[in-house]
Amino acid sequence: MTVLVFLDPAHPHGRLADPAQPSILATDQGVTRGDGIFESMLAVDGATRKIQAHLDRLATSARTMDLEIPAAELWQAAITTALTAYSVSDAAATGEPGQCVVKLVVTRGPEGANSPTAWVTVSPVSLALAAQRAKGLDVLLLERGYDSDISARAPWLLMGAKTLSYAVNMAALRHAHSQGADDVIFTSGDQLVLEGPTSSVLLAHISDDSGVPVKRLITPHLDTGILPGTTQGALFAAAKAAGWELGYGPVTPADLLDADAVWLISSLRLLAPVNTIDGQEIGTPEIRSELTAELSGLLAQTL
Repeated sequence: MTVLVFLDPAHPHGRLADPAQPSILATDQGVTRGDGIFESMLAVDGATRKIQAHLDRLATSARTMDLEIPAAELWQAAITTALTAYSVSDAAATGEPGQCVVKLVVTRGPEGANSPTAWVTVSPVSLALAAQRAKGLDVLLLERGYDSDISARAPWLLMGAKTLSYAVNMAALRHAHSQGADDVIFTSGDQLVLEGPTSSVLLAHISDDSGVPVKRLITPHLDTGILPGTTQGALFAAAKAAGWELGYGPVTPADLLDADAVWLISSLRLLAPVNTIDGQEIGTPEIRSELTAELSGLLAQTL
């Protein structure tokens, strides 16, 4: 189901490995401490989408973590090797046709070795993600436990880095599922909207307070310590060219409930409409469907 390629100085195009066999040392700090970073990308028909944006964000996360990572050209070569191997494997026949997940991972490496461990995996896209785009999501608001200025006050918390330490995010999703919801939108201690565990938050208005038609997209401001969304950025660029007004937070829970539509957006899920937040319907099914179709079309053009 998965193709695995390690970045190895002795193999400039990457080293294929058997994902069913042990590959990581038990002393690797990515395993023992979650000390590492990653990126997940969508590839369609062998072409990785937004690859430069993901490599740039990986480099930003590495600087935040004070972590040395392989050069961009080595990642590119390993991605090509992995996608080529995937295309001729049985794995390509599972999941969504023509689509796969490309994941880049780099850890601080074994304790005391001062040598990072880096690899690429390619695997099928979960069919559940396509279902979420089609049927939408029921979402809970959960407090993350930090105020919105924590990133500036405590940079050692790595709020803007995409680290391997996802235990809290996964616990939040398990909690949502136990309550009959599909996903989560995190809020800060001072009640600002942040992001989802694996996605950015986006909301739309199609009329202003006086009822005048508008086309406005809003996403929370990055100053709150959230991860900059590569797919959100791509959609904003396309929407601006199509005449949409763009805005960046602060966003409150009341803003979400007042919106004509809300989405969770990410590289793999793409644009998934939010049907309800804490049980309250967002907009109407007709408006959600119409706006999702329009913005999905714009997003497809950029990707």
